[in-house]
Amino acid sequence: MLVHWFLDRYAQGKAIQVASSAMKCLLQYSWPGNVRELENCIERAVALGDHHTIDVGDLPTSIASGSDGISDGRSVSTDLEDIERTTIERVFEQVKGDKVLAGKMLGISRATLYRKLKRYNIGGHGLSPTSQTLQ
Repeated sequence: MLVHWFLDRYAQGKAIQVASSAMKCLLQYSWPGNVRELENCIERAVALGDHHTIDVGDLPTSIASGSDGISDGRSVSTDLEDIERTTIERVFEQVKGDKVLAGKMLGISRATLYRKLKRYNIGGHGLSPTSQTLQ
């Protein structure tokens, strides 16, 4: 019920469906972050998905794999970095390189976005010298 409520909130007017395999993952996950984690998950899936169906690939790895991210710290860190890089790349591509809009969609400041773009080498080499001071 909450999944559909958040879908109505973040995809208002769009008929986005949740694939049965994705719903199964959502139901099996223990949600240590509670309702807020679920809300963030659905908001992310709506923003990054194909705007038709939320599938397992649109869910965070920990939810899609059925784990709560409890593992050795190194692999969790790598997974989080991969997820972060992929998410930033997808959003940056969707907004056609608009850094202001990308930052808003990701919910991060412009300075943080510039730092992450540089860290992951996203968006080419178009960072201006003045943007380097924002880091």
